[in-house]
Amino acid sequence: MVWTSVELEDVGDQLVGAFQNPGILIGIPLALLGAVFMSFGAQYQHRGVTKVERLYGGQHDGGLGAGHLVKLLARPSWVIGSVMLGLAIVCQLSALAFAPLIVVQPLGAIALVITTLLNAQISGHRPTRRSLTAIGACVGGIFVFVTIAALFATEKSVANWQLITILVLLGVVTIVFAGLWVWLRARMGALFYIIAAGVIYGFVATLAKVVIERIKDGNFNWLTFACLAALITGAIVGAYFVQNAYASGPPDLVVAGLTVIDPIVAIIIGLTVLQEAAGAPLWVYIAFGIVGAVAVWGVFQLARHHPQVVSDSQELPIERGSGAVAPDAAHPHTGSVKVTEAVAKVWPEPPVKDPADRPDPR
Repeated sequence: MVWTSVELEDVGDQLVGAFQNPGILIGIPLALLGAVFMSFGAQYQHRGVTKVERLYGGQHDGGLGAGHLVKLLARPSWVIGSVMLGLAIVCQLSALAFAPLIVVQPLGAIALVITTLLNAQISGHRPTRRSLTAIGACVGGIFVFVTIAALFATEKSVANWQLITILVLLGVVTIVFAGLWVWLRARMGALFYIIAAGVIYGFVATLAKVVIERIKDGNFNWLTFACLAALITGAIVGAYFVQNAYASGPPDLVVAGLTVIDPIVAIIIGLTVLQEAAGAPLWVYIAFGIVGAVAVWGVFQLARHHPQVVSDSQELPIERGSGAVAPDAAHPHTGSVKVTEAVAKVWPEPPVKDPADRPDPR
């Protein structure tokens, strides 16, 4: 097939990637830095949540209670993790100020790789072949997604009807998840909390992008403040679901779900409501659907085959920490052993230690 100069010019007009949008060159590094903070923050917060459950008892029939949330404030590891996640949010919001939503959001997947290595070193549960395949599906699917998005993403002003649509959808989603939580809370596991948090955070990221753009334009009408209120409310609800996910699953599983579901939801909103890829050809949408399905499949496979989940469900004895020895068939050696051993030299133990475990003085 011979391309004419007019056809080549049309294709060039459609591709608004890194070379035509300099802001992307700033947004991507900021998003990657946020992913690093997210991975370390997740590890610290998971450590704090599990310690509080161990010291004061868990609420497996209904998630973490108000007493647990108060006690988390006394755990240095949880507080440090919260600060790191706060820095991750700052980096992400800064990235959104420079680059399109559908470019920034998927880059959080790099946090999954870092968290997996940290958790393998700290917990003694080295990744198995199945879990590595699942992680590869998550990261690979999302990075193909962001590569395509970077070529076709465009910045557009958001109309009032689009904002109202997003707010209505967020309200419906929140009501549905809240209803499921009230109705089935005694049977909810990590996967429910991960999916709920990921979906809500996808809307939160979208609203954050909209609020940032409106502030830059000096547009401070009632709808802007409504978006800000919905953003804060959604962030609080999502954070509660995340803490419950940490209480019922390993941190890399939580990060896997968030870094896949969150950007997919945000990108779906960006494609359908905000029209950030309106000029893209049909094959782009088909590719989005395929690689998105691969990434989601990876999350479900990781939830099923994660070595820590398998170990906990079978109550297998395993020595925890950096000195742990991989047990027989339950935790087979893989090529990841050399990687986690390398991480051990840099991260032998978490640098922040909580006070020694003590019995509840009550």
